[in-house]
Amino acid sequence: MPRGRPTRAVETAAAVLLLLVGTACGSRLPESDFEHDSRAPAPAGGAPLRVGVITSATSPVGGNAFTGPRDGAKAYFDRLDARGGIDGRRVEVRLCDDGGSGVGNNTCVHRLIEEDQVVALVATASLDYAGASRVSHARVPDIGGQPIGAAYDTWPHLYGIYGSQAPRDGTPGWGGQLYGGTEVYRYFKREKGARTAAVVSYNQAASAAYARLVERGLKAEGYTVIPEQVDFALPNFRAVAADLKEQGADLVFDAIDTHGNAQLCKAMDDVGARVVAKVTNVQNWTSTVPEDYKDSPRCRNALWVTGSSRNYEDTGDPAVREFRDATNGLSTHSQWQLEGWAAARWFTDAARACATKGITRACVDDFVNRGRDYTAGGLLIPVSFERLPEPPRTRRACLSVARWKDGRGWVSQGDMNSTCFDVPQLPYTP
Repeated sequence: MPRGRPTRAVETAAAVLLLLVGTACGSRLPESDFEHDSRAPAPAGGAPLRVGVITSATSPVGGNAFTGPRDGAKAYFDRLDARGGIDGRRVEVRLCDDGGSGVGNNTCVHRLIEEDQVVALVATASLDYAGASRVSHARVPDIGGQPIGAAYDTWPHLYGIYGSQAPRDGTPGWGGQLYGGTEVYRYFKREKGARTAAVVSYNQAASAAYARLVERGLKAEGYTVIPEQVDFALPNFRAVAADLKEQGADLVFDAIDTHGNAQLCKAMDDVGARVVAKVTNVQNWTSTVPEDYKDSPRCRNALWVTGSSRNYEDTGDPAVREFRDATNGLSTHSQWQLEGWAAARWFTDAARACATKGITRACVDDFVNRGRDYTAGGLLIPVSFERLPEPPRTRRACLSVARWKDGRGWVSQGDMNSTCFDVPQLPYTP
């Protein structure tokens, strides 16, 4: 059976870290401030079902960085309510912006769980999920959140959008170590014949650490690796681009932010550096590519992206088409919106399964926790939560792959449920 990608968690976290280079976040409130356990069910009868969505909508990295999952989930619930809700009950969405700080996150957790008495959290996208332990201790299911940090591989009752094999016993992963596979590198080696890969990073701790992880994965797959590091304050991307051209890099991976990527692509176009693929991450899987890379048409059309969910451009798929129909009023579209939509559907499937005996936190949690190979109607590579006592040495991992083409947008490359590889799992410290 196809499996999701544990690597996706580190890529999501790294993408956010790169946006945050040089930025500090708020401190946490003491856990004693939120010590009491609230396990109240959703309102009975025809009363609305309350769900909470925590988003770092305003944060040090900018207003649009984290709002995709929220917007996708809200669109799903709006359409659901227009069609009668769940067993005749409307879903009342309570939004909370934590401001990207630990203090703000704890405030949101307290408000939604203790005051608003939500039955679940859905599509969480928090820069600093400081309240994760409080959510877990209250036994509130957090369904389909983005693994920006290690919380979804640390705590029970938290269910990240890509699944987890970790014990989730209060310690990240296995003894503080998480594991990710090499399937992305295997894909480009097998499908595109790539043998040489450059990894571009800043001379900054988070950027350099992620670059080292990428380099390890590439070397494990037999690539010749070209490390390229630039000064964060005064990056000379033209020199990097010239070196990529001289050394004949097939692929370019990066550990730099969106602005840096745009500058790198422009420099590559300027010096005539052509590559098989400039590989980016799921957070940049958006419709804003023409604006973000307006000065680099050649590099723009070499952009590839990998993920664990069906391409939001695949409108021939009925589940994707429903998502696009419901979000056609949005000015932009993104993969994170689709994943937020999938998270909302996940909660809805759980609530419907619980309707006859009562839609409670405990019942919804049990549905998600016991579920295997959940796909949200085919939108996700099958997701499971397995709690393995020991980390896996190898794993069968599947990929959703797309490339950008002007005039067509993101074009899928093969089927995500059959683009699969048995790959080694490499440890990393979150």
